[in-house]
Amino acid sequence: MTDPAVEQTTHYRIVLVEDDDGDALLVEELLYDTGLPHTLVRCRTLAEARVQLMARHFDCVLLDLHLPDALGLGTVEAIQRTDTHAAVIVLTGLAESHAGVDALAAGAQDYLVKGKVDPDLLQRAVRYAVQRKQVERASADLRVGRLRAQENARLERGLLPTPILSTASVTATSRYFPGREQALLGGDFLDVVQTDDGQVHAIIGDVSGHGPDAAALGVCLRIAWRALTLGGHRDHELLHLLEQIHTAERSGSDLFTTCTLITLDPAAATVTLHLVGHHEPLLVGPAGADVVAAPHGIALGIVPGLGQWPSATVPLPPDGALIAYTDGLIEGYEGDDSARLGVDGLLRILDDVREADPGRHLDRLIGRVRGLNAERHTDDLAILRLDWTALPASRAGTDGTGRHTVPAQPYGRAGGR
Repeated sequence: MTDPAVEQTTHYRIVLVEDDDGDALLVEELLYDTGLPHTLVRCRTLAEARVQLMARHFDCVLLDLHLPDALGLGTVEAIQRTDTHAAVIVLTGLAESHAGVDALAAGAQDYLVKGKVDPDLLQRAVRYAVQRKQVERASADLRVGRLRAQENARLERGLLPTPILSTASVTATSRYFPGREQALLGGDFLDVVQTDDGQVHAIIGDVSGHGPDAAALGVCLRIAWRALTLGGHRDHELLHLLEQIHTAERSGSDLFTTCTLITLDPAAATVTLHLVGHHEPLLVGPAGADVVAAPHGIALGIVPGLGQWPSATVPLPPDGALIAYTDGLIEGYEGDDSARLGVDGLLRILDDVREADPGRHLDRLIGRVRGLNAERHTDDLAILRLDWTALPASRAGTDGTGRHTVPAQPYGRAGGR
């Protein structure tokens, strides 16, 4: 039930669409007698009414079905196409009361028969029509929200699949947050699979842009990467195929994709990285976390067919973790000033955030980052953490394959960070 006190303070903005001056005067007097606080704008044609509705917000339209430029139910449909927020009450003549029923079927909220209306009836009709329109809009918004949630769920399954891991010594943990509350997923994606040779392969990527086009391309690239990796494609060949798919499937030539390919070899205790326009991951060892230095290649789709993607092979400690992420994690603001968090800020947070459980660790890390940013930066955020235990001593060095290899070194903050 509507609170009467609240109802009396509601001010109604009403458009009267009536070409007959006598009928218009009668409606104006009836509205005055209702006692409803209102502002009335009178229009003589449908075209005038549409101009008013497009220029300002109105709560209700009192609509005659016989106008100089429109006739019948087409007037109701034209008003609805112009403004979906205003309730529509159709005004009919005594001989055409059936038209009111047809108008309800066409989307009007109520109808009144001219000559059979008193102030009380008109007051109730306006108030209830406006309320019914609000309920209809709320129901429509709820349906849209449900469809959006279903779409998000479908896209999330495509962007963030279940890892395929057959070893207990390596685990994968991931998190994803869209850039805005209730927003569609963006183009951030990740995946992890283990092949028959025991190697663990992972990818984390970010399609430029937001919305369904970016998300659809991210899903496509993620599925293609999984299929190609399980099919035996590796390194430069794999990236060349991914770029071909990216170019063929993107909705616009301005879309590009950054990503990091990760190949973790538990037997050799090494990880091989391909940075495709993407950030270096962070290696978490006994002494803390630091950036894994590796050469960069160009993002997919920037200059199709000309990309060069060098690799780096890095030794791993027996127990540790690798954290890869998209730029939404570091491009937010750091506290009250205008400085961006950046990699250095992220490392400072990792120094403070200590948690044995990988999932809780990522939750606390993301919570700290989002708290500092305070919703000022709204990019999507994806993060992947690979943990391993009991690896043998690394045999990284010159492997004769053309890969850039990094000699073993103490783990911790490098370069005097």
